[in-house]
Amino acid sequence: MIDKENLSPLQQTIVESLKSIEDPEVPVNIWDLGLIYDIETDPKNNITITMTLTSPHCPMAESLPNDVKTTIEKIPNAGTVNVKITFTPPWSIERMTNEAKLDLGFL
Repeated sequence: MIDKENLSPLQQTIVESLKSIEDPEVPVNIWDLGLIYDIETDPKNNITITMTLTSPHCPMAESLPNDVKTTIEKIPNAGTVNVKITFTPPWSIERMTNEAKLDLGFL
C-alpha cells in the first residue's frame, strides 16, 4: 500500500499524472477515487502500479489500465511501466479522498 506521506519525487510525479486520468463513469480522477493501491519504483525508474476498478464488471476494465500505462510512460526518464489489476481488497467508497466524497455528495 502507498505511504502517501513519504512519496519519492518520482512517485509524486506519478501521482500528479494519475490525477489527470478520470474514471469515465464517475467525474473524479482515479487517484482521488482510491483506485491506486500501490506505486513501486526501482533504481532504474521502472514503475509498477497496482490498481483496482470500482467493480470487477467495470466496462473500462481494458481501457483504464491502458490509459494509466500510456500516461505514466510519458513521464520523463520513466523506465518500463507495468500496471497490475487486483480486486483484493475490493474497492469501496472509504478509499476515496474527502475531496472526491464531497464532489460526489457523500459528505
